[in-house]
Amino acid sequence: MALHWDDLRVFLAVARHESLSGAGRLLKLDPATVGRRIARLEEATGVPLFVKSPQGYVLTVDGQRLMTHAQEAELAVANASGEIGAEAGRLTGQIRIGAPDGCANYLLPQVCARITEQHPDLDIQIVALPRVFNLSKREADMAIAVSAPSTGRLTVQKITDYKLHLAGHRRYLRHAPPLDSRADLPNHRIIGYIPDMIFDKELDYLAELGMDRVQLASNSVSVQLGLIRAEAGVGIVHDFALPFAPRVMKVLEDEISLTRSFYLIRHADDRRVERLNRFTADLMSGLRAEVAALEAEA
Repeated sequence: MALHWDDLRVFLAVARHESLSGAGRLLKLDPATVGRRIARLEEATGVPLFVKSPQGYVLTVDGQRLMTHAQEAELAVANASGEIGAEAGRLTGQIRIGAPDGCANYLLPQVCARITEQHPDLDIQIVALPRVFNLSKREADMAIAVSAPSTGRLTVQKITDYKLHLAGHRRYLRHAPPLDSRADLPNHRIIGYIPDMIFDKELDYLAELGMDRVQLASNSVSVQLGLIRAEAGVGIVHDFALPFAPRVMKVLEDEISLTRSFYLIRHADDRRVERLNRFTADLMSGLRAEVAALEAEA
């Protein structure tokens, strides 16, 4: 029985996304082509690999056995690619990073630009989504998060701490009621997250500050900063984002100051992939330097 890596790659995508269409989007193939490739693989193995259910494509017992071997093949291919690139002193191929949009908007562009200057054959994809990424389904090669997961076959490395403060536009603060203490906050429009769309307790800044009403809300921190720049009110802002909004300033700095952390999360199977290890080292050192530089400007 001859199995081809390209068919195993399709098999892994269907197993992780539990649908032909999801696998097709990842692989840039139409669902019909994905279906034909799975049928070809089932013919080669002589056993059914998936059962179609209301939840999607579910692995059979034989499919689960093949999954183990397919993951080993995937790791071997990744290792080979990494070793070849390492011999030439460069990083190549594609790496996808999932990140919350604050990090994706204000930190990763500069960091990734510097990395690609050193490794021009490397393709970096930044996926900015305000949610947790599923690395077991290979939605990304690695993810940045604001809290460390406690379950799953994952490796977690702390990248750095970062600061957040209450902030408002200078013109808004000049014309709005006085804001000399936290007791004055009810006199101001509060900008923050949509309460029922907060995907991580570390982002529930306003509840921590005892503020229970958000008058202007978004699930995106960049939109929140946009509202502050539009002189709509005051809200919690990452210090590293303030240099991108030069007329926005911190207020009540002594009373309201928050510290959070970024963590880099990877699938445990990728620990032996030298290419990803080298990229991780560059990414983490770059992020630490970028946070420090931007916070110094804030």
